[in-house]
Amino acid sequence: MTDSRPHPGVERLWVDIDTPQEVVATGLRHTLETQFGGSLYTTIGPVGGEPDVTLYDVIGLQHGDSSELDRIRQETGSVVIAVSYDGLRPDLEALALERGAAAVIPLSICAEELAAVIRAAIEGHLDDLPTVRTPDESDFPGKGFGLSRRESDVLALITQGRSNQEIADECFLSVNSVKTYIRSAYRKIGVHHRAQAVVWAMQHGFAPPAG
Repeated sequence: MTDSRPHPGVERLWVDIDTPQEVVATGLRHTLETQFGGSLYTTIGPVGGEPDVTLYDVIGLQHGDSSELDRIRQETGSVVIAVSYDGLRPDLEALALERGAAAVIPLSICAEELAAVIRAAIEGHLDDLPTVRTPDESDFPGKGFGLSRRESDVLALITQGRSNQEIADECFLSVNSVKTYIRSAYRKIGVHHRAQAVVWAMQHGFAPPAG
């Protein structure tokens, strides 16, 4: 059954599709519009807005040039989901994750699973889905409290005294994305501001501030 409801509090979602292959763009666009109906923009969103989620075709990395992916991560608040070719180019999947993609999904993903990925990307729960590959499946600080790897990385840098801009630069993220990860991390660990977050982090295995 198609669920056309937008994410709570969001009038319409904007999912940008970044691929040089028209057949891939057409397929993804049709799948998303079927699932979300009128609650979704695909490819072209509102004037002056930024995509909520970008589906990035890993084929754009085939020559080792990550400039377009870096631009998306640094200049927009979009959560980037890399679209792969069912394990045919694991090197490109790894590079996408290294350059800041939040997760990798296979092009063969079914419509319902793709819709679930879009919702999870906005809600900060990508790690909960078996259909996605996230940057690091190994153990990391805060994992037992529901933090994603990216949220843990951001919290670790907060604990080291980094500003939002410094975190964005180091993690190849936009400042808006950093703020999104901070909000979701704070919600999961039950804190409301930076000082509380630092105290919590130091009590739960994060490295204390250097020096």
